[in-house]
Amino acid sequence: MLTTLIASIIIFGLLIFFHEFGHFIVAKKAGIDVLEFAIGFGPKILSTERDGTIYSLRAFPLGGFCRLKGENPEEAKEEGSFQGKPLLHRFSVIAAGPIMNFVLAILLFFIIYFFIFGVPVTGSTQVGEVIPGDRADEAGLRSGDIILAIDNRNMGDWEEVVETINAHPEEEIVLTIERNGEVKDISVAPRKEPQTDRGLMGIASQTKRFSFFNSLVLSISSTWWFIQFIVVSIVQIVTGQTAPDVAGPIGIVQMVGEIAETGIYNLLTLAAILSIHLGLLNLLPIPALDGSRLMFFLVEGIRGKPVDPDKEGFIHFIGFALLILLAIFIAFRDLTRLNIL
Repeated sequence: MLTTLIASIIIFGLLIFFHEFGHFIVAKKAGIDVLEFAIGFGPKILSTERDGTIYSLRAFPLGGFCRLKGENPEEAKEEGSFQGKPLLHRFSVIAAGPIMNFVLAILLFFIIYFFIFGVPVTGSTQVGEVIPGDRADEAGLRSGDIILAIDNRNMGDWEEVVETINAHPEEEIVLTIERNGEVKDISVAPRKEPQTDRGLMGIASQTKRFSFFNSLVLSISSTWWFIQFIVVSIVQIVTGQTAPDVAGPIGIVQMVGEIAETGIYNLLTLAAILSIHLGLLNLLPIPALDGSRLMFFLVEGIRGKPVDPDKEGFIHFIGFALLILLAIFIAFRDLTRLNIL
């Protein structure tokens, strides 16, 4: 429980910080006064003021905001205000939030490739990591062991090892391994993952690291691949080709807790994917999100004048109300799925 809480706070805080920092840094560069930079919602836990900006940490870490002077359309165009800046500056400030989420994903993938584990070695069945306290550890499997066969079936690569383990939740399987030139059998029953019903035993593959340049290239390509994959998934959901399976903060917290127990590699990968999700979500033209504001800026650029402030404000208000209702619905569904309600 404590691991889940700490991991969730760190990941949510990191995602929110980078998103809001994107708005913050570009606003500062554009000469826009930032009134407050906050991580979290609710009562302030810590706060300090510097150069006219309040920096605060709030009680509930599931959000954050960067409050700019003159940000609302109906506010006067005062000096240092958001509305008083050219269209390109305003567009850049809003777009910087989602962009920073993609930058964070690249950074996290870079850490994986360059500093920690790299990627699985192709064609290898050697165990790179054994999670302490998990089924494999309890059965006596060790890092460096080579899995030759499972239930007398030869294993050709790590993907085959994973597929075989996944197919036997709570069923005893026999791993034939090689350790220091000696071949021996180890019996283990993979635990059942509640959400997917697949078998897991707490092992990771042998991996290799890359050079700085290759790590950077791989980080960018991995981020781009997930962007494409998520966009295609969204299109399939919108067009009815697949049913939506959306998790809210409660479901994500549970997911983070489960992933945290499998090792830092998987946790950082999840954080990168969540960051990409957050960036893409905010680019959708949904009222009250960054994407909607960017759409209004595009309309302003085409028309040569801004949309009526009252109309834009009303649209954002309706969108915000609908998002709150959606969040409540998803939270209720998560609680029901977890048998809390």
